[in-house]
Amino acid sequence: MLYNHSTWPASVISISSILLPMEKPSSYYVFILVTFFLSFHCSTSFELHPLISYSTFLHENYTAISDFRMLNRRSLLTCPDPNPYLQINVTNNSDLSDDQFVTVNVSGVLLPSDSDWVAMISPSNSDVTTCLDNEAYYLQTGDTSSLPLLCHYPVKAKYMSSDPNYVSCKNQECQKYGSDGKCEVTTCSGSISFHVVNIRTDIEFVLFTGGFSTPCILTRTDTPLKFSNPNSPLYGHLSSMDSTGTSMRLTWISGNNEPQQVKYGDGKSETSHVSTFSADDMCSSVIPSPAKDFGWHDPGYIHTAVMTGLQPSSPFSYKYGSDSVGWSDEIEFRTPPAGGSDEVKFLVFGDMGKAPLDDSAEHYIQPGSISVIKGMIEELENGNVDSIFHIGDISYATGFLVEWEFFFHLITPLASQVSYMTAIGNHERDYTDSGSYYSGPDSGGECGVAYETYFPMPTPAKDKPWYSIEQGSVHFTVISTEHDWTEQSEQFQWMKADMASVDRSKTPWLIFTGHRPMYSSLGADDDFLKNVEPILLDNKVDLVLVGHVHNYERTCAVYNSECLAMPSKDENGIDTYDNSNYTAPVQAVVGMAGFSLDKFSDNAASWSLSRVSKFGYVRAHATKDELKLEFVNSDTKDVEDSFRITK
Repeated sequence: MLYNHSTWPASVISISSILLPMEKPSSYYVFILVTFFLSFHCSTSFELHPLISYSTFLHENYTAISDFRMLNRRSLLTCPDPNPYLQINVTNNSDLSDDQFVTVNVSGVLLPSDSDWVAMISPSNSDVTTCLDNEAYYLQTGDTSSLPLLCHYPVKAKYMSSDPNYVSCKNQECQKYGSDGKCEVTTCSGSISFHVVNIRTDIEFVLFTGGFSTPCILTRTDTPLKFSNPNSPLYGHLSSMDSTGTSMRLTWISGNNEPQQVKYGDGKSETSHVSTFSADDMCSSVIPSPAKDFGWHDPGYIHTAVMTGLQPSSPFSYKYGSDSVGWSDEIEFRTPPAGGSDEVKFLVFGDMGKAPLDDSAEHYIQPGSISVIKGMIEELENGNVDSIFHIGDISYATGFLVEWEFFFHLITPLASQVSYMTAIGNHERDYTDSGSYYSGPDSGGECGVAYETYFPMPTPAKDKPWYSIEQGSVHFTVISTEHDWTEQSEQFQWMKADMASVDRSKTPWLIFTGHRPMYSSLGADDDFLKNVEPILLDNKVDLVLVGHVHNYERTCAVYNSECLAMPSKDENGIDTYDNSNYTAPVQAVVGMAGFSLDKFSDNAASWSLSRVSKFGYVRAHATKDELKLEFVNSDTKDVEDSFRITK
């Protein structure tokens, strides 16, 4: 995540020097922010200071980007509405399935307004009226308004005006007739639709007015909606255990803590290991984090089992669950090629997240994610995918735990069929005084716990999320840019040893990947470059793939910000780097998979050869002799950039 100073109000810029990350110890920022907010709160309790209201910097990773994301900082007003006719209900009150659209009907409205909206609340016993706790608990969200506040953050919300007939009152009903038979009281109604996935906890719908800025409750559904099977085994996703292609880990979620099974192949089965995490496992500071407070949602139980005795580059089928909780559909998957084999086809991207399928407002929305997922599903169906690498900023739940469920719903068509490998990003790990290298609050208090539970990679230990794996002709070195990478660190020593151990006769291509960039036209951490770049050169890394910046950018063969070699055009006009005479790594930023795009300026450094600010993913094909990558625009399916590295 980058910060654009030019968009800040003058009041923000004037104090930005004390708020910029990494210039002081993390405890310093907690003290400064708490002191600032407390002193400000004493002076004015009834409105938000412009610093809070308009700064997308200070609370970039909490709730300050949209009105909805600021909801928990708003005073919850009392609605002066004695309307006896007002009702909210759901068309079908039967128990919910694992994935469905729910129609919510609002009727008996005397004066429909553009400011009327419906919130989906879960669990249904959450306090959605007033929050009378200590105001200081809300300072971490930038909340300096008066209490009472909305205590529980909605899963999602939608304005009634999304029904075009609501505000215009085209759907009318007479509530009271006079003695002459004429209607004396006419009310209006409207309907909106919510996409619901099985998050296990009961759901209710609450009608507000006043918009997201001055909300007050009008009415709520009488009976909570329950899921027909809150223990359903869901969201199975695959990852590689090692470089042999003969074993695959399957991870899934259920509301039941009893071990379940994965059945696969010709009658084989494995029993799951079960884990979970609680609000006590979330990180916090002087002020409770979103993950520990109003953003918490019970994650259920995470099951993981390892399928063994497989063959690389081969199709298999599996299903998971148990007789007591039910079974998933039977799913066909393909194992990745073994390390040292001739070729591998993979997709790589970063910063994807998710977006709602119902046009609702959610805590964090990544607008390009749906088109990117659709494009990658087509690649999978066309046989172009052996594995996937998602390099950081995975779901953007950032302390609002229910958002992981919607993310898994989005990726399951992909991640259930091929190996879905990940690297940790700032929005999974970073939090003040939690051991992350960067002390910003970007994980919202998750501090890597949710990520590592949901995505068990072949790492050396807990909270050491670095690993390497070989597939086909490629050795992938995957690091954590959010943990210490300086020369004396454990991770640095591991990087050196891992890359030095690569047998280039077996895997001629060495790809180094992690979340944050060393080179980006929008800026990068010079210390990261100075510490890590020399060992890339020493070990003849061919390609560096990173995210964090939300666009696509490709360099020359670059070292120390200078081009040591330039590509030439092949017969098809494709940039080709000749690594038979190795000079330096090619570096590519691939953070354009979902989050709102970062635009480029007109000026570019000499090392920047290709810059595209469009949503998409990178399609890669590695043989023993050639590494070819294409940036595919997910909206048009056009190839926006392509390059080859040969030996």
